[in-house]
Amino acid sequence: MKATINRRDFLRAGAVTAAGTAILPHLLTGCTSGPSATGHNMTLHDYLEHFGVTKNMIQDIIREGLSKGGDYCDVYFQHMIGNYIGLEDKSVNRAYSDVSLGVGIRVLKGDQTGYSFSEEISMDAMKSAARTAANIANSTTKVEPVAFESPKLPNYYLIKTPWEEVSINEKIPYLQQINDKVFALDNRIIKSNVWFMDETSYVLFANSEGRMTYDYQPMGQISVSCSAEQNGQKEQNGYNLSGRRGIEFFTPENIDLLASEAVKRTTDLFEAVKPKAGELPVVLAAGSSGILLHEAIGHGMEADFNRKEVSIFSDKIGKKVANDFVTIVDDGTNPNVRGSINVDDEGNDTEKTYLVENGTMTSYLHDRISAKHYGVKTTGSGRRESFRHMPMPRMRNTYMENGPHKKGEIIESVKYGIFAETFTNGQVMIGAGDFTFYVKSGYLIENGKLTQPIKDINIIGNGPKVLSDIEMVADDFKMAEGGWTCGKNGQGVPVSMGLPTVKVSKITVGGVNA
Repeated sequence: MKATINRRDFLRAGAVTAAGTAILPHLLTGCTSGPSATGHNMTLHDYLEHFGVTKNMIQDIIREGLSKGGDYCDVYFQHMIGNYIGLEDKSVNRAYSDVSLGVGIRVLKGDQTGYSFSEEISMDAMKSAARTAANIANSTTKVEPVAFESPKLPNYYLIKTPWEEVSINEKIPYLQQINDKVFALDNRIIKSNVWFMDETSYVLFANSEGRMTYDYQPMGQISVSCSAEQNGQKEQNGYNLSGRRGIEFFTPENIDLLASEAVKRTTDLFEAVKPKAGELPVVLAAGSSGILLHEAIGHGMEADFNRKEVSIFSDKIGKKVANDFVTIVDDGTNPNVRGSINVDDEGNDTEKTYLVENGTMTSYLHDRISAKHYGVKTTGSGRRESFRHMPMPRMRNTYMENGPHKKGEIIESVKYGIFAETFTNGQVMIGAGDFTFYVKSGYLIENGKLTQPIKDINIIGNGPKVLSDIEMVADDFKMAEGGWTCGKNGQGVPVSMGLPTVKVSKITVGGVNA
C-alpha cells in the first residue's frame, strides 16, 4: 500500500516546489516532493503514483460509497498549482502561488446526490468521506464496482513546456515588455497594470461502472489594464489573452497585440458618445461579444434548468427558435481554447454539441443526471470548479457558426444603430431569459458606416427574443481570445465563446434622452 499524503505536509512541500520553481530554484535541491513525471507524457501509472493511490484502494473507496445501496459512485482526485505575478507602477510588486490537493466522492441514488470531499489523501479520510456521501441511500441492495478500464483520450491542448518548468525569471520580461509598449504607444497613458497567471491541474477520475480517466490541464493568461488622461478627462480599459497554452503562446506578436489593443480601447473612449435611447438595431462584433450568446442564451440550454422546467427553452427541443442560417454549438474540442476539455469531470468524452441547428433547437447540455432523466447520451458537459464541488451541466466554448452574409453588408444595412465590441457587468434571469449588459466598447452606426466610439450604455433584452430577431450572420467567425470564468451555483469554470458579426433587428439601448 502507498504511503498516505497528509494535506498540510503536501501543501507545505508543494508550495515550496511551486515557489521554488518560480522564485527560489535552489530550494529544489534534494526535494523529492511532487510527481516523477509532468505534463502530457504522464501515464495512468504516473497519475496513480502522483496521488499515492492504487486501483485497489480506489475500488475500496467506491465500495464504501455504495455500501448503503447507492446506484452509482465516482471518485475525483485533483492537484492544482497556480501562480500569479503582478506589475503596477512600472515594477513587479506582487507574486503568489496556490497549491490545492484533494478528492471528491459522489454517490447517486435515483435523482438524489450525496457528495463529500477530503483534503487528505489517506484511506481513513477517503473512506470517511465515502461513508458521508453514501448516506444519500438506504437500501440493502448493493452494486458491486466494475473492474477499471482506461480509454485513450484525445488531447486538445498540447503544449511544449509544462508551467511547472517555467521560472518566474522567464515570466517577468513579458510583463515589463507590455508595460513599456503601453507607455510608448501614447503619451496620454498615465498608469498600466499587467498580470500574468498560470495554472496546472492534474485530474484522476474513476467510477463504479469501471471507467478511469486522467488529464493534465494547463492554463495561461496575461491581462493588461491602462488609464489615460486628456484635458482632465480620465479613461480606463484593457485587454487580455488566455487559453490552455504554455509560455510559447506569448509571442512578440501577442505581446504587441496586448499593448496596442489595451491602449486603443482606452484612448478611443475620449471621443466616445452615447447613442439615442430606444429600440435600435444592434450589430454584435465577431469574437468576444459572444458573451451575450453565452449568458442570455447558453445558460438557458443547460439541461438542469430545463429538467427543473426553470428555463424558457424547456419545451423548445425540435422547434424553430431562429432563422435558418443560425447554428449554435457548445464545443469542448477546440484546440488550446480556454473552455476546451479532453474529458469532462464525470469521465465522459467531450464533443461538439449542436444546440441550435439551422434555426431549430436540437439539444441541451447534459451531465450524467440529466442525460439519464431525458434518456439520451451525455454531451460531456459535466463540469465542476474543483474536487470540493459536485459536477453539473456547464458550457465549454459556446459559439455561433458562420452565416451567409458579409460584415460590410451587415453594417451597410443599418441606418442608425450600434456596433457592440465588448460587454461587461451582465445580469441574466435564466428562467425568463431577460438580460442587461453594459457595453464597454463599440461604435455608432450612421447611414451604414461606423462613426464615433460609444461608451456608458446598457442594452436590455430577452435572450430567446434576441435569438429570433437575428436578421443577418456574417462569415467572419472569431473565437474570443480573453479569459472568461463562468459562474453558476457558486462555482466558476473556465469558458470561452465566439461569434461571427451578427445583426439583431432591435434591442433596447439605454443612451441619451432615456
